[in-house]
Amino acid sequence: MKELKTPLTSQVLAGLRAGDRVKLSGEIFSARDAAHKRLVQALEKGEKLPLSLEGITIFYVGPTPAPPGKIIGAAGPTTSARMDPYTPLLLEKGVKAFIGKGKRSDRVKEALKKYKGVYFTATGGAGALLSKCIRSVEIIAYPDLGPEAIHKLWVEDFPLFVANDVYGEDLFEKGKESYRIRG
Repeated sequence: MKELKTPLTSQVLAGLRAGDRVKLSGEIFSARDAAHKRLVQALEKGEKLPLSLEGITIFYVGPTPAPPGKIIGAAGPTTSARMDPYTPLLLEKGVKAFIGKGKRSDRVKEALKKYKGVYFTATGGAGALLSKCIRSVEIIAYPDLGPEAIHKLWVEDFPLFVANDVYGEDLFEKGKESYRIRG
């Protein structure tokens, strides 16, 4: 198991391979479909973004409301393919990693190689467990989107798998012995 701290660098990401298990700690940002659409529209119009994209990790999550005494509700990954139309431009603008569930398109996998980014997958259906790794939450953009607002999250030992690495390897490809879970 590899322990990583954000912000992630190209050098750190070069040491990861599809199938590696990791524990991620540090600052990450939540964003789903509606937030991605707004970010990309702002970029296309040359507008100032509500956050710097340089070196960040985006978690595809819309957390549920926090129950009494908690800072966040369940925080499970959402299906990543819905963000595929936006991902290449975000990589070009500096995002280094994404967290979600499920496969990515060939276009996204090529962009991950080109811009030296990675896609991590988190266990779907484990939102309550994953939320225990989140130490702080702050809405930083688009509060009108409710749970789909962009949140700054501080995570500790957040359990992930490398699904797509900077070399083009894909954990989800079948029949490839080299993509077994490692670590």
